[in-house]
Amino acid sequence: MADLVAVGRVGRSHGIDGSVVVEDASDDPRWFRVGATLFAGDAAVQVTASKRARGRPVVGLDPAVERGVELCVRREDLPEPEEGSYYVFELVGLRVEEEGGRMLGQVLAVDPGVANDVLELDSGLVLPLHEACVLEVDLDAGRILVARGFADAG
Repeated sequence: MADLVAVGRVGRSHGIDGSVVVEDASDDPRWFRVGATLFAGDAAVQVTASKRARGRPVVGLDPAVERGVELCVRREDLPEPEEGSYYVFELVGLRVEEEGGRMLGQVLAVDPGVANDVLELDSGLVLPLHEACVLEVDLDAGRILVARGFADAG
C-alpha cells in the first residue's frame, strides 16, 4: 500500500497475552489506542490492547504480527504539522544548499541530538536542525537552505 508512514516497529513479546512492545514508537499516542488501525506490510491490523511499560507502548494486535515488522499509518491520517514544523519523512531526501548556492548534500536521516535534532547528509556532514542553521525548508522545491558557517569549507 502506498503512502504509509512508519509509527513504530514490533518488538519483543510482553506478558502472556500476546502483547508486544512497540520499538521506535511515535510520540503520538493516538496510533496505539485500542481500536486504532495500523498497517503491517499491506495488511491492516487492529490494536486490541494498549498500555505503557518503561515508557514504551505495549499493544495487542489482531492479527498477530511478527517481530521486526514496521507498523504504519496512512499518510493522509497524519495531522497537519504546526507552521514551521515538518515530519521527519518529509525532510529525508531533500537537497541541502548553503546560502550562496553551494550544494552540501542530501538528507539521509534526521537524528535526535542533545540540544536539537540533526540533519545527517549523504556527504558526511551533520547539521543542527535549528533556526540559526536552517533558514528555509521548501518541500515543494525539495530543498533546505542553511546559513553559511555550519558546514566545513570545502
